[in-house]
Amino acid sequence: MDKTNKEYIHEILMGLKSLDYIKPEEIPELDLYMDQLTTFMDSHLESTRRYSDDKLLTKTMINNYTKNKLLPAPNKKKYSKEHMLLLIFIYYFKNILSISDIQEIFTPLTEKFYGKDKKTTLEHIYEGVFSLQKEEARRLTKDVINKFKHSEEMFPEIEDEEEREFLRTFSFICMMSFDVYVKRVIIERLIDTQLKQEKEDKKSPNKNQNKK
Repeated sequence: MDKTNKEYIHEILMGLKSLDYIKPEEIPELDLYMDQLTTFMDSHLESTRRYSDDKLLTKTMINNYTKNKLLPAPNKKKYSKEHMLLLIFIYYFKNILSISDIQEIFTPLTEKFYGKDKKTTLEHIYEGVFSLQKEEARRLTKDVINKFKHSEEMFPEIEDEEEREFLRTFSFICMMSFDVYVKRVIIERLIDTQLKQEKEDKKSPNKNQNKK
């Protein structure tokens, strides 16, 4: 017997519980070579893989991030804990943002906080951001369940059960997609207004002085 939509959603939500972030204490303090780095990332991001043959982070990807100034160059072919923290951020950002948008975010991030001599470290930032992960996951789970319940009430007039189930699934996908779309628009506008303006102000210091 085929699974119902409710059973599929239940399985997906249960699967979300296995998704976890890489905790700062799990990241080696010792610098890693490229092969060690990709092996570490693959093993710790395994739960986010959609297909068994998906490439999570490859040598080519990492070299491109360095080339595009998303990631500082390694020191004597070795990557530090800070490199790994940045790579984890990139891994999640790249699924929804363009490379140029990630550049806009990462330029001030690395300028202000990359380096062991910084007062506020990347590790401290990482811990702060991801300390909210469990609560956010609970909130998102409730939101997904509410959207699913709403979609299951749609198209009651459709008599054909197969067609009705398809349209309800389609409606659920649309609601989820719209949610992602709105959040992406907000992120892009923040980048376009706040971060790009900061860059312009940095290029024109006289502009800031005139405002005072």
